[in-house]
Amino acid sequence: MKKVMLITGASRGIGAATARLAAERGFAVAINYHRKREAAEALVAQITALGGKARAFAADVTNEGDVLRLFREVDEAFGRLDVLVNNAGILERQMRLEDMDVARLQRVFAVNVTGTFLCCREAVKRMAHKQGGEGGSIVNVSSMASRLGSPNEYIDYAAAKGAVDSLTIGLAKEVAAEGIRVNAVRPGLIRTEIHASGGEPGRVQRLRSAIPLGRGGEAEEVARAILFLASDDSSYSTGSFVDVSGGR
Repeated sequence: MKKVMLITGASRGIGAATARLAAERGFAVAINYHRKREAAEALVAQITALGGKARAFAADVTNEGDVLRLFREVDEAFGRLDVLVNNAGILERQMRLEDMDVARLQRVFAVNVTGTFLCCREAVKRMAHKQGGEGGSIVNVSSMASRLGSPNEYIDYAAAKGAVDSLTIGLAKEVAAEGIRVNAVRPGLIRTEIHASGGEPGRVQRLRSAIPLGRGGEAEEVARAILFLASDDSSYSTGSFVDVSGGR
């Protein structure tokens, strides 16, 4: 039986690259999306055309009811869950902290922190030995922003990803004896659409001189790190972080 990987926010960017690579490596892939149904369904079609197994599932990870339904639907479709990749995340337009309102903070923390918490909780219920599960792996997609702080741009996003880092460490220790490993990747400047969401589509190009490797990263490079942490190749790693940042 194929192992099953659920990836949140998987209709584009790092999530989509992870879904494609997971399918290539033999996983059945549950592709979660919020609004981009056509992109998610196109990704499913691409994977199945190449002989893989994938299905798309709509859910807003900030909504507890949606998350409960998402995991029930994955249970019904695949009958198991081996890997959760918490990839869903947002940032908002570049801004200094003194100009940010509470509504913005709540939106950023809802997706990046609350969504990750809810999905971790439901995954643990299915994976933990004491719950009758077979163990598993959780990979959280954090950001180098959690270490760099993103001053003058996204301090709120950086703080949210800092919370994801802390969650990763604490949960890893909490569930290690239950057969679950919890790790995270911290992407740096990666060529995805998220920079346009922040108001600067060319941000990677502008900042590439600050990257020791001299270029922005690709979503596929982050996906390879995620698959490493998801697989038995990292069997003695938990509470760990892989920085995919070109040395920045």
